[in-house]
Amino acid sequence: MRTREEKIFQIIGNIIMMIGALMAIIPLILLLSSSFTDNAALIRNGYRFIPTVFSTEAYSYVFSTGNSVLRAYGVSFLLTAVGTVASLIITTMLAYPLARSGLPFRGVLTFLVFFTMLFNGGLVPTYINYSNVFHIKNTFWAILIPSLLMNAYNVLLTKSYFVTGVPSEILEAASIDGASEFKTFVAVALPMAKPIIATIGLFVGIAYWNDWNNSIVYLTSTGGSQWYSIQALLYQMMQNISYLSQNAQNLSTAQEGLSTIPAASVRMAMAVLGVIPIIVIYPFIQNNFVKGITLGGVKG
Repeated sequence: MRTREEKIFQIIGNIIMMIGALMAIIPLILLLSSSFTDNAALIRNGYRFIPTVFSTEAYSYVFSTGNSVLRAYGVSFLLTAVGTVASLIITTMLAYPLARSGLPFRGVLTFLVFFTMLFNGGLVPTYINYSNVFHIKNTFWAILIPSLLMNAYNVLLTKSYFVTGVPSEILEAASIDGASEFKTFVAVALPMAKPIIATIGLFVGIAYWNDWNNSIVYLTSTGGSQWYSIQALLYQMMQNISYLSQNAQNLSTAQEGLSTIPAASVRMAMAVLGVIPIIVIYPFIQNNFVKGITLGGVKG
């Protein structure tokens, strides 16, 4: 039987959670409604929860500009899938040994991983290395490897989970039963680390899906545009619209082109196209995400 204070606390907690949920949902509703609003009506009346003049002109423009949106979606899905799987493999295989107390120079190796969170080589040296040494410019590897394939924070978070969430007694029992270190890692540690794996997978997947910077830096419009992800393609389209807007007074052709572009509503449509996959996938891994981030951050 709950006390009166517990009931009051529960009610207040529910109200706060409802307010927080509304603060997250309302912008998405406005975003979706604006993307289906006629451009002139959107400029004249502002954002409304219900479109004042319903129109699919923004989506028609996005899919009919000559840019392959469907291809960009395919690249994004491929990039996110390959990048997430590869990152999870590398992250777990580095974090597990760091979590084992018998690893020689464990403290030094952990410090070296942590050190990369404080300093990096900078954009110019990184670009020169990837372009002139590894020759990945204008290839799929250019959007897969730089900056996103492994993250020190994810490694340390996974290491913390292996230390706190996987009892060492179970690992020792597997060793006594004759299991090798690799078999113990695959058959014992990884199944018990599903929450943190789902959490890191979500972090990495969102990072790959939302990344446009690598495409802009390492892919040129002539040699690597076929590897544009959906975010990079939408960013490029936004840049083109901004260029027309800034030069409309000087170029008559820009003025004519801009008059046919639903500039306000198309921005909303682009945002919807970019965020929909994340909204669809997140509910399926939410429980593991919450559990993983909670347990993984208990101890260092």
